Amino acid sequence: MKYKVLRKQFNSDECFICGVKNKSGLNAKFYELENKVVVAETKGYNDHQSYPNRMHGGIISALLDETIGRAISIDEPETWGVTIKLEITYRKPVPLDDKIIVCGWITKNKGQTFKGEGVVLDKDSKTVLAEATGTFFKQNIDNIIGDHFMPGWQYIEDHKPVLEIELDYEFTRG
Repeated sequence: MKYKVLRKQFNSDECFICGVKNKSGLNAKFYELENKVVVAETKGYNDHQSYPNRMHGGIISALLDETIGRAISIDEPETWGVTIKLEITYRKPVPLDDKIIVCGWITKNKGQTFKGEGVVLDKDSKTVLAEATGTFFKQNIDNIIGDHFMPGWQYIEDHKPVLEIELDYEFTRG
């Protein structure tokens, strides 16, 4: 199914997941979709491996953590999630040097916390490689970033704007 992209999210300079200046990072770009899912397309390199040609489980966990934590900002734009609990299920090896798709969404939003789910999909978005559920504390983005807001936190325009993303995955809510 094709989903309309509503907005591209900001990147930072040095974040391991989204940092545009982090040479060892994944340089993921995040998009908010019309179905209230945050999506990132990225791929791993040799720096990210555990066993040959496989992404390290800790990096998979970090991808899911970041993606679910960003999902709250769809409904609360100045808010991000700080992880309280994250549970990962690894289904299949996540390949290196091949595109993967990471999705995160909110399943429950109440008070100062929220729960979310996420998946890592193969390049065709047909196979779930890993999945996660988590609980997050809501925190204002200014409190997280502090003095680093400018210039390390930035919106980076795509060379060719992404208007829609096609995903062959059925999203569930709680």
